[in-house]
Amino acid sequence: MTPPRVSLVVTTYNRKDALGLVLRSALRQSEPPLEVLVADDGSRDDTRALVEAVAREAPLPVVHCWQEDDGFRAAAIRNEAIARARGDYLVMVDGDIVLHRDFVRDHARAARPGRLVQGSRALLSQAVTEAALAQGTVDFGPLSPGVSNRLNTLRSPILSRLFSYDSANIYRVRSANLGCWRADVVRVNGFDEAFVGWGREDSEFVARMQHAGVVKRHLKFAALGYHLHHPEASRRMLDANQRLLDETLRTRATRCERGLDARLGQS
Repeated sequence: MTPPRVSLVVTTYNRKDALGLVLRSALRQSEPPLEVLVADDGSRDDTRALVEAVAREAPLPVVHCWQEDDGFRAAAIRNEAIARARGDYLVMVDGDIVLHRDFVRDHARAARPGRLVQGSRALLSQAVTEAALAQGTVDFGPLSPGVSNRLNTLRSPILSRLFSYDSANIYRVRSANLGCWRADVVRVNGFDEAFVGWGREDSEFVARMQHAGVVKRHLKFAALGYHLHHPEASRRMLDANQRLLDETLRTRATRCERGLDARLGQS
């Protein structure tokens, strides 16, 4: 199968230092993406300045998609970036996930019709994160200090073929490392913009994809990401978001009402 054209979507909010490392890792890929779209959920002007500076020097398009700061609206800004994406395959990461050099290559190789791919991440300690931000470090590996989930630092195409697996578990979903076909995303109307605040918007998106016949593949020993430390997000909206997810599961919905459709005409 010919590898797809990959649009890399990076979600961020007011964390310019971490985003700088992520963009640096994205631009040194062994097989670069077609483009990088920064989905910015209302960051200050210093983030815009960073993205514009990176874009001027980058060998590929780096696009800044921004919306006003009106609380946690990751679903909405992801939809805006997806609407503007030119690739036929989307790889979504958070703006605190530093990418292994073969990250995009691994995702592209794992892409199959009717499949979305959930990647893994290794967690970096606060001390290692602070050092990486101060020094501009983007190279991590199995022997790096301060790494949790160390098994997720091992890259092996052979082990990946042996240990990757399909799963219908919607609670093991993180758009911090997620790949899917743009056509499938359009078919389910993207992320549900009724979700505000942290929690369950990723699970609800994947639930609709599964209802539409898309199989979730957990990719092991490939597409490695290193998660920079940060305080946990507020769980204040989790109960309300859980109710939205429960309704999608009850009705086996394949589309949401407030989604990507409204943005496609603006792209």
